[in-house]
Amino acid sequence: MELILRQDVQNLGFKDDVVTVKNGYGRNFLIPTGQAHLATSSAKKVLAENLKQRAHKEAKVVNDAKTLAEALKAIEIKIFAKAGGEKLFGSITNIDIAEALAKGGQQIDRKFITSGIVKRTGKYNANVRLHRDVIVELDYEIVAEKA
Repeated sequence: MELILRQDVQNLGFKDDVVTVKNGYGRNFLIPTGQAHLATSSAKKVLAENLKQRAHKEAKVVNDAKTLAEALKAIEIKIFAKAGGEKLFGSITNIDIAEALAKGGQQIDRKFITSGIVKRTGKYNANVRLHRDVIVELDYEIVAEKA
């Protein structure tokens, strides 16, 4: 089944992509939740026209994302957490990284941060997707909180 995505769907595609999915996934989840609609020939023509009109605006969005990427790379991220030696009491997730970025002055939604769950102190990497073409790799450090 061919569908046109109305919004970004993780592990499937980005907004306005034409994707092929199994019938049940499309009919029972993507279409009823409003995340996609059927890719008929007329819908594909409308999509092509919209993409052509939006192409020059897209260049500005990409440039803004690249500027934001440089600003994010300049932020030094240190996350303090309670730990017993090397092992943390709890874990560090995307939410904690988003909060650390907010303290640095950049509001990034946690949905766009990919890092995994960290349970030890040390240096780690996280990927931040600002645009479909702009993905930034951020270095961050987890430090044991002094009692």
